[in-house]
Amino acid sequence: MISDSRAGLLAAIAGFALFSIGDTITKSMAGAWSPLAVAALRFTMGALVLGTVLARAEGRKAFIPTRPWLQVARGASLGLATVCFFTAVFIMPLATAISIAFFAPAITALLSKPLLGETVRPLTWLAIAIAFSGVLVILQPNVVTLGWPALLPLGTALGMSLLVITNRAAAGQGSVLSMQFFVAAGSAAILLVVSLAGGASGIAMFALGWPDWTVVVRCAMVAVTGTTGHWLIYYGTTRAGAAHVAPATYIQLITASALGWLAFGDIPSLATLAGALIIVGAGMILWWDGRLLASTRQR
Repeated sequence: MISDSRAGLLAAIAGFALFSIGDTITKSMAGAWSPLAVAALRFTMGALVLGTVLARAEGRKAFIPTRPWLQVARGASLGLATVCFFTAVFIMPLATAISIAFFAPAITALLSKPLLGETVRPLTWLAIAIAFSGVLVILQPNVVTLGWPALLPLGTALGMSLLVITNRAAAGQGSVLSMQFFVAAGSAAILLVVSLAGGASGIAMFALGWPDWTVVVRCAMVAVTGTTGHWLIYYGTTRAGAAHVAPATYIQLITASALGWLAFGDIPSLATLAGALIIVGAGMILWWDGRLLASTRQR
């Protein structure tokens, strides 16, 4: 019989792998429709499904948040991360975009002091510096090739770190299902506005039009993989604990690199591999430091 910790870890690994599958499907739509519109449709679909389930499970009262502006901040954070990431994967290899996005834990640690009043430990500062050096290793050749759009994954990292911070602030203000709905609905509303603005900008990449039916189907598939992935990670965390599950997040990078290679022929460059290893190493330092802090508090 599988132990709770092993079952939780396996569920989390499956959840992170599903994220990479969804990212691969997203990249397959490059050139078929605006990345902003793809993001808006994906989250609109997710919000509608989550809203239907929430209404049946908890009734109308579940749709009234206790701190509306905090929920708006969560949606805006996810919207920023999504806009930057979807646009990035349209123009660069999956492994490159995801590697830089893994800088998010370092940004979270950096912002936790001014936004949450948390103490930043010396080992955390070291991890932040190491992670940033890894980002520079990846960015240098990509900035030369792509210009400023190569910085988009940093926007993803910033958005995800702000989402983590606002999630902490919103802890206990509703059920898991309602929290998922609020962030999805808020993000969908923001992304709809952004996609319309992009369409009006005159930039060819963001031009709007009626999408091919295959684009709609693929957006639905991304919504399913994303929602299912989040549920598996939540389930895994409740079974095995956050500290045990945290390293499994790097499965997403490995899976994305393999899928990018198989689906698009994107072989990770030496700079991407080297930078990714540095960023992962910094992430492991942050994870280890977090475990040390937790064990110290328990004594």
